[in-house]
Amino acid sequence: MQNWRSISLWMDQLDEDLRPRPALAGDLDLDVAIIGAGYTGLWTAYYLKRQAPELKIAILEARFAGFGASGRNGGWLMGNLLGEDRALAPLPAAERMASFDLLHGIPDEVAEVVRREDIDCHLRKAGILYCAARYPEQERRLRDQLAALHAEGLDEADYRWLAPEELNGQLRIANPYGGIHTPHCATLQPARLVRGLARAVERMGVQLFEDSPVTHWEAGQVRTAQGRVRARWVVPAIEGYAASLPPLGKYQLPVQSLLIATEPLSDAQWAEIGLEHGQAFSESSRQVTYAQRTADNRLAFGARGGYRFGGRLREDFQLSVEEIDLRRYLMGELFPQLRNVRITHSWGGNLGMARRFRPHMLVDRRNGLALSGGYGGEGVGASNLGGRTLADLILGKDSLLTRQPWVLGDGPLSRLSAWEPEPCRWLGYNAIIRSFVHEDRVLADPHSAPWRRRMALKLADLMEGLMR
Repeated sequence: MQNWRSISLWMDQLDEDLRPRPALAGDLDLDVAIIGAGYTGLWTAYYLKRQAPELKIAILEARFAGFGASGRNGGWLMGNLLGEDRALAPLPAAERMASFDLLHGIPDEVAEVVRREDIDCHLRKAGILYCAARYPEQERRLRDQLAALHAEGLDEADYRWLAPEELNGQLRIANPYGGIHTPHCATLQPARLVRGLARAVERMGVQLFEDSPVTHWEAGQVRTAQGRVRARWVVPAIEGYAASLPPLGKYQLPVQSLLIATEPLSDAQWAEIGLEHGQAFSESSRQVTYAQRTADNRLAFGARGGYRFGGRLREDFQLSVEEIDLRRYLMGELFPQLRNVRITHSWGGNLGMARRFRPHMLVDRRNGLALSGGYGGEGVGASNLGGRTLADLILGKDSLLTRQPWVLGDGPLSRLSAWEPEPCRWLGYNAIIRSFVHEDRVLADPHSAPWRRRMALKLADLMEGLMR
């Protein structure tokens, strides 16, 4: 096995000797076969066993629990779902608020599970700071977002504006224009969570087979090189690895997000930065930055990665000098005192992106299929919602979870929106990302002419609209 500690900062921090569990060897008859021991697969198994302990459930994992995005992400446990505003807008006000309450409750639900199962994953719930930090257009964008959130029925208890002096009380950045704080987020150590969940479901009686890549799946069965599993239900919980199991790759594309982490910073350095309570923070640009202060006092900092032609997975996450330097640059713009700090870890992962950027949960009772995915960059929390929802769908329950607009009901995979064929999606993705990079360069230059700034904004707005 490769040096698993090199996968991410989070894996390197584990205090266990990670050895893969035995592979599947022979045939099995089950109630539920789950493909993938990441968050979605583990949460689905957990909530199924909580409600129906008699079910025979097994998880088939190609490598080991946490090898994929669940052991590589930025550690934001968000009470949100990608595209929630578009999904909830058509609902009556009372239903919309019930859905927001469901989403906002995700961090507390996970906190209750980690308490119950004694999973020490450094969970701290102190919210998110969305900052206008590098140019004035960010303030206007954030204020527009705040107005839209309040128009949907949310209030100051959910999202409130922080003037620069109030923002400085929590996070001290070089050039603050203000920001938004929401309490509906926690930060955590993601590898500790996924490894702890794996142990929890095993204690509940779920079989977990590692080093068991699935070579074929269809209604009622899953095959590996060592054996075959027959099951009433199949749950392909593979998110960013959907391209490896046709036809899922038509509906979820792998895109990458890349991170760096500093050496542990001194108390004096943190006194200059803030984040005393484990807040997550982001600066409001389309570079999609995200960061947190780790339990061992590092700054973990990430930004949007890329997409490979044909939806090819990225296997090598040894970041290039250019990839590291971009993240160092963005971090240094916020915290000039960290421009020369030592970077000890750099890594990345594949995450799943659905067409129109809308996560989905679906059940096909005729073929015994249950699927949740397309979380984008919000999978730490969304996967918990997905696992709870799939458990209710499989058990035939009518609940608040199953009545949400992102639940597509009972039907085949073809109900999902498919991505365009190549080269259209590769050309489209790169055109969109280049417009974002151009916008950021123009707006970050204080000497850019006003007309250039307006043009860059309008182009990026137009291109972002094509993503939906």
